Amino acid sequence: MSKIHAAITAVNGYVPDYILTNQELETMVDTNDEWIVSRTGIKERRILKGEGKATSDLAVPAVLGLLEKRGISADDIELIIFCTSTPDMLFPATANILADKVGAKKAWGFDLQAACSGFLFGLTTGAQFIESGKHKKVLVVGADKMSSVVNYEDRNTCILFGDGCGCVLLEPNEEGNGLIDAVLKTDGAGAPYLNIKGGGSLNPATHGTVDAGMHYAYQEGRTVFKFAVTNMADVAAEVMERNNLQADDVAWLVPHQANKRIIDATAERAGLPDEKVMVNIQKYGNTTSATIPMCLWEWEDKLKKGDNLILAAFGGGFTWGSIYLKWGYTKA
Repeated sequence: MSKIHAAITAVNGYVPDYILTNQELETMVDTNDEWIVSRTGIKERRILKGEGKATSDLAVPAVLGLLEKRGISADDIELIIFCTSTPDMLFPATANILADKVGAKKAWGFDLQAACSGFLFGLTTGAQFIESGKHKKVLVVGADKMSSVVNYEDRNTCILFGDGCGCVLLEPNEEGNGLIDAVLKTDGAGAPYLNIKGGGSLNPATHGTVDAGMHYAYQEGRTVFKFAVTNMADVAAEVMERNNLQADDVAWLVPHQANKRIIDATAERAGLPDEKVMVNIQKYGNTTSATIPMCLWEWEDKLKKGDNLILAAFGGGFTWGSIYLKWGYTKA
């Protein structure tokens, strides 16, 4: 009997309509388009507007579109892994809220928090349920409403983040396609450099924590950049070397969209030319858990069954990792 792999059989995404441009940010903080683009590669980002709108509202249209594309119902989904750093609430899990909103009455689920590496951690976790034979259809969602935790008076962070969602369906595959290998890492010593200090059990919400801005995303940019540019590149190279992959063997590098310079460094370390690298940071900014599945969604038409993909990410915590994936289908 052939080994069962967990293959991606459908992908979809969603971004809100509202576009926050660099030019609009120039009216909000001391910055300019040239400064932002030269340092990050970002020209604009999408923002979810409206009262009562949360991260699950980004996921609903993405998931409903995925179900339609795959030709299945919400009742066919057995497990939902919702990767996010901006859950609707501390509890219940946003996976549970999403299941209710899309009508996935037979699914169980949970949230997974690994910052910008969340989707890779979630994909690897979901694959275990497929490979073990426990489940046949696992939905992995990466979504964040980063605008809810961004201080638009802090020019160091407000230029970086946007809102969006990407999701994939995992199903069993006996042809050798699917998740082949993963290298995932964490280092809690990085916590002081990229975090949200308020709102957890360490610093519960009070007037004092709100007034101190502790519920906004904080980043010590120089330290984070230095660590990310090295480790994200190294881990992508590591997963290639472990699987005897040369640059010519890889169809696409799918990097987390945090900073164009980090993306370029990862591609260079892997020996991959620009035309093999998925980049949409200029349109969406850093959507944290959503960046990698959103890339897969946008490039779906160009992906062919059996293509070798290298996924790589770095996030707060610190968390980082890389996945070697053989693409599961050619879009009809």
